[in-house]
Amino acid sequence: MDLSDSTLLDIHRRMVRIRTFETEAGKLAEAGKIPGALHLYVGQEAIAAGVMSQLSNQDWITSTHRGHGHLIAKGGEFGPMFAELYGRATGYCKGKGGSMHISNMDLGMLGANGIVGAGPPIAVGAAFTLKYRESDNVTVTFFGDGASNEGSFHEAANMASLYKLPLLFVCENNGYGEYTPQESHQAILDVADRASGYGMPGVVVDGMDAIAVYESVHAAIARAKSGSGPTLLECKTYRFFDHVGVRGMGLAYRTDEELAEWQKRDPIHMFEARLQELGVLSADQAKAIHEEILSAVQRGIEFAESSPMPDPATLLEDVYA
Repeated sequence: MDLSDSTLLDIHRRMVRIRTFETEAGKLAEAGKIPGALHLYVGQEAIAAGVMSQLSNQDWITSTHRGHGHLIAKGGEFGPMFAELYGRATGYCKGKGGSMHISNMDLGMLGANGIVGAGPPIAVGAAFTLKYRESDNVTVTFFGDGASNEGSFHEAANMASLYKLPLLFVCENNGYGEYTPQESHQAILDVADRASGYGMPGVVVDGMDAIAVYESVHAAIARAKSGSGPTLLECKTYRFFDHVGVRGMGLAYRTDEELAEWQKRDPIHMFEARLQELGVLSADQAKAIHEEILSAVQRGIEFAESSPMPDPATLLEDVYA
């Protein structure tokens, strides 16, 4: 598939926006400025960018506890994002969602979720709505290798396939279910193998390659819109920071050598090198984009830090539909 220069640059910008936001958020968390747990998306940017570059605000997604990257890639603004992490009234959820429960209906983001495997059933409901309304839109649900063990994933996969719903199951397989390596919690090598039990295609994708992700998602969207039903995409990826925060809880479950090998395949570095080879983006232009986005992120932090805390009187507002 030949992608236009504008599409390639759009994917690149989405990736850099995620990386810059997450890196700065990690620094804030380490400094104790952001309360609660923070699950960073650094290393997995090619997946969110490759998917979201093909979706509109009328296409819906469900996310995970590691969900900042999904909302940013779907058009989330830095100010309300940081304000939500800070628990401020100007956040996307008015400070009530925090890191693991950010949502924005205007962008089609039905919510991150702190419960492992909670997104797929919600996505089934959203996809059923789209089919019932005879919409041309799709729903995408993100989850990890650990969540693919949950009954909620299997029930969702079964129903989505049975009713041929316009739904993409995107497994972001970073090799670990929290601190447990995949080989210690699954007897299979590829999560995509589970698709055959539900009569849908299962595709293994290099999750560090934004173009590979884009192409696989493009085919899955076409299948969904044709009425042929869902697809399970397993994107093999890696998180560069710990399960929680930057250094996590100090548990020794990964080796420095393993991390170094994966960092050699940094999705942004590889993509920028490819764009330079194609003559789409020079090193100077890439540097300028990074600096521009860093400035925007810093303004987002200033916005959050100058925003008010929520009024306790609003505690029960927006809780029930």
